[in-house]
Amino acid sequence: MGKLYLVPTPVGNLGDMTYRGVQVLQEVDLILAEDTRTSGKLLKHFGIETPMSSFHMHNEHKRLKGVVERLQAGEDIALISDAGTPGISDPGFLLTRACVAESLEVETLPGATAFVPALVNSGLPCDRFVFEGFLPVKKGRQSKLMSLAEESRTMVFYESPHKLLKTLSQMMDHFGSDRQASVSREISKLHEETIRGSLSELYAYFEKNAPRGEFVLIVAGKD
Repeated sequence: MGKLYLVPTPVGNLGDMTYRGVQVLQEVDLILAEDTRTSGKLLKHFGIETPMSSFHMHNEHKRLKGVVERLQAGEDIALISDAGTPGISDPGFLLTRACVAESLEVETLPGATAFVPALVNSGLPCDRFVFEGFLPVKKGRQSKLMSLAEESRTMVFYESPHKLLKTLSQMMDHFGSDRQASVSREISKLHEETIRGSLSELYAYFEKNAPRGEFVLIVAGKD
């Protein structure tokens, strides 16, 4: 039996890649990548010549059986996403679940994920928190925010630049405009930035400064 490795990749600076992550990617028989073009740059940077194949949200259901069969045949396979830890708002869960169901060994390496530095850097309580990832795009969005209005733990969200203002506005409606929050963007990249303040202050800031990059939004829980 082979082993599935879930290998985190840098969310920004390539120097955040771990030595062990590079070693695993060099030694496995196959690397499954969310986008082979993006991951190709990473592999080239570290001199990794392992064969690579695509595995993303649009083909993971179709590819699942074949990957499991290769693991059962004794191949070691690594799964990487474009950035961060596989399975955290990225492909990984379905394959991990399938491997567990077939009693195949799964090993997840520690490493980069965007929300942890954003949470710690927010200045908000991080001893207890809830990770919500991306809010529903349309259906269920309002009900999800309503259900979180009474949440006492710090809340963690991912958001895209073109939806950030809409999300901040909706959060003001459901959580109150004075609720403290923090927005981090481009973590570990050249233009990394963290803005802290009330939801209304953050909205005013990004109304004047057009959102660019990928965002992690940290919102304080209800007192």
